Amino acid sequence: MWKIALVLLALVVVRITHWFYTWANPKGNGKLPPGSMGLPIIGETFQFLSQHGLYDVPPFITKRMARYGPLFRTNLFGQKVIVSTDPEVNYKILQENKTFPVSYPESFLQIMGRNGMLTSHENFHKYLRNLILHLVGPENLRAKLLHGVDQTTRRHLHSWASCGIYDVKEGAALMIFDYFCKKLISYDETQDVEKLREYFKDFMDGLLSFPLNIPGTAFDACLQGRKEATKVIEDIYQERKASKIYCDDFMDHLVAEVEKEDSFMDETNAINLVFLLLFAVYETTSQAITLLVKYIFDNPDVSAELTKEHEGILRSRKNGNKSEVTWEEYKSMTFSHMVINETVRLANIVPGLFRKVSKDVQIKAGWLVMVASSVVHFTPEKYEDPLAFNPWRWEGKELHAGSKSFMAFGGGTRLCAGADLAKLQMAVFLHYLVTTYSWSIIKGGDGVRKPGLIFPNGLHIQILEK
Repeated sequence: MWKIALVLLALVVVRITHWFYTWANPKGNGKLPPGSMGLPIIGETFQFLSQHGLYDVPPFITKRMARYGPLFRTNLFGQKVIVSTDPEVNYKILQENKTFPVSYPESFLQIMGRNGMLTSHENFHKYLRNLILHLVGPENLRAKLLHGVDQTTRRHLHSWASCGIYDVKEGAALMIFDYFCKKLISYDETQDVEKLREYFKDFMDGLLSFPLNIPGTAFDACLQGRKEATKVIEDIYQERKASKIYCDDFMDHLVAEVEKEDSFMDETNAINLVFLLLFAVYETTSQAITLLVKYIFDNPDVSAELTKEHEGILRSRKNGNKSEVTWEEYKSMTFSHMVINETVRLANIVPGLFRKVSKDVQIKAGWLVMVASSVVHFTPEKYEDPLAFNPWRWEGKELHAGSKSFMAFGGGTRLCAGADLAKLQMAVFLHYLVTTYSWSIIKGGDGVRKPGLIFPNGLHIQILEK
């Protein structure tokens, strides 16, 4: 009997060993780069999500580049992934949409939705992009959004100063969410019982977590936050559709689009688009503003040059210093735009841009590809002393476009449609921060970060009106 048990045990060991071997050595027909697949199912997800220094390329990337070269294979969030750190390869991937269509890990699609802006292709993507530019394109920024951004920024900074000490990330997120919710869906969190931003916080806390969907996990909280936030948006959509009340917001435009004959848009996509737009502006811009404050405080020469530029704007006004920021003043903020570019270069807020290989090229079809833009942003060949915060490196260069060496706002046809709005918000914030307030960092900003998360312990400033 014991001999049979030993034979069965040996078969189990062989089977498990074979499983580990096939996991670690996926078939590639000579079209897979070297790398490690990590543990079965888990892959190397935990290493990818580990903390690292604020000014560093993630060790997950640098260690594997040193061992395997600029292209390597891995497994993240349960998906087989090729990571590319090569600028030329990255640029080609982002330009060739048919060979490398946009895609994401399965767990991310489960959270964000399989249909809509993030996974749209060709004509539908062009349609959605034009729809978004109707809201945040340059003409609308100038004619409608600048006034609201100015008013909201001044109100919130005044609130920060009345508190004396404030968490920058929390304050920036609230400021941006407050303004954009009103422009999108006329939502006022101070009046509504359901707190939409709380649902978004739950969603964000688990967005980049291990995809274990059981109660009590961050991933489950993320799914629930997304569900509740979507319900709030859907209720607003249905109420607007039934009431026919015009609110002069983006929801009005979406309702009209859905009702058009042969429209690309349906109710599900409309609701999902609002959710994704709120997610995009809520998280990415608030993180960028947090880092902006950190970098300015750490570099007094930058702060002095910013103050000089913005006080010059005040002196040039014929009606004193009480006017709002005008479009012409915004476009004249050359050094501020240099500071913004340098901030987002170092920030690398998005840890990677995902695509899927649709046919065998130098990479086997069916695998995901992650373009690691952070590497090129820290490459000495592209940026002298790349870890230094040096806005002057942008002097005389194009400040409003992506390139092979600058992918902070994406690349190719997927260049972020909201980039101009983010820059506007940051520039207006800078204007009032340096001309109206004196401030200093008193807590946080120790340089610890994870993918998608900056300053987990909070960056607090003491802020007073001048």
